Amino acid sequence: MFRGVTHITMDAKGRLAMPAKYRDRLQQSCEGQLVATIDIQSQSLSIYPLPVWEKIEQDIQELPSLNPQVKRFQRLLIGHASDLELDGSGRVLMPQSLRDYAGLKKKLVLVGQGKKLELWNEELWLTETETWLQQAQDDESIPDEMLSLSL
Repeated sequence: MFRGVTHITMDAKGRLAMPAKYRDRLQQSCEGQLVATIDIQSQSLSIYPLPVWEKIEQDIQELPSLNPQVKRFQRLLIGHASDLELDGSGRVLMPQSLRDYAGLKKKLVLVGQGKKLELWNEELWLTETETWLQQAQDDESIPDEMLSLSL
């Protein structure tokens, strides 16, 4: 289970150190094998432990590919999926194509989202967070799916 916001840095070669609080969990759950892909709803990346990604990938492949929207979704998510591996120092090398998509520079934010992590350009994350907080204050309606949650 991944939670919290962690500010990290990426070196010039595209390597980023996975925070210590996640390293042991990733070694135990997936032997450091990860998959990163684009998030089609935001300019960020999603990083999954390999077993979690394999289930998602299977579900995506079972969708009816004759539907043009489904085909586009499959091409984007599976087509951009890249295998990552934690090295002995707990770092992963992020492929250039994914770095370009998310506009990743030196300062990054890793956001825990339960079964996955999101990776953001720090500046974009801070801007989006301000927008989301303002929207939450302005919008008094609560989606039906959230009404049963006890927070």
